[in-house]
Amino acid sequence: MVLALVAEGISSADPAPSPSTAAGDGMVLIPAGPFLMGGDFDEERPRHRVVLDAFLMDRHEVTNEHYAAYLLATGAPASRLWNKSDRFHSGEKFPRHPAVGLSWFEAKAFCEWQGKRLPTEAEWEKAARGGREGFAFPWGDTPDHARANFEGQGTLPVGSYAPNEYGLFDMSGNVWEWVEDWFGPTYYERSPETNPIGPESGKERVLRGGSYVDGIGPNRVAHRHWYPPAAQYKWLGGRCARSAAGP
Repeated sequence: MVLALVAEGISSADPAPSPSTAAGDGMVLIPAGPFLMGGDFDEERPRHRVVLDAFLMDRHEVTNEHYAAYLLATGAPASRLWNKSDRFHSGEKFPRHPAVGLSWFEAKAFCEWQGKRLPTEAEWEKAARGGREGFAFPWGDTPDHARANFEGQGTLPVGSYAPNEYGLFDMSGNVWEWVEDWFGPTYYERSPETNPIGPESGKERVLRGGSYVDGIGPNRVAHRHWYPPAAQYKWLGGRCARSAAGP
């Protein structure tokens, strides 16, 4: 399938960027150590201590620009939503907006093409908390439209708001981000303390971070959401991670 992609100078006639140059925005080292995971509602309980090895997380959500580079390099078919012509859904017209309409499989394949992987659910929450514990959002407990894109009309360019304490952008709002784990509503009751990776199997994969279509509740750092891994919606995207010692 030949795509006429024009994301910031990327066209079908240009040589495909390598994963390293397409990554561009850089990663942040999240230090090893413990944090308190979970919240006060339903599947967020119980709060529990988790100890993680050091890992790296992309500063930004997967952008249309980088997803275009991946499609050109691999010949993979675009998501049915990614190349729609209406507004921010179009990966061709909004290069710095997050790529939307990605299934878990597509987000995972993109990260692997970059030599990375999807974060685990525990890694995602630790990164989102930014080294701060006990708060509902990356910035504190008070909902604030000046800090995240929620209850909005569409996606915004990545990095439109201030980063959290780790230097990560849009950990609350903009688009939901797929993580590696299968969803288990009671998994927290039995999860291992060290480097949990979720249930061995399931029907849905976990997403984190909330999105522009949601109210403030789903944008809390402890909130857990889930969809079948093949789901593709205009509020679903992703972010990549990497173990500090390698993929």
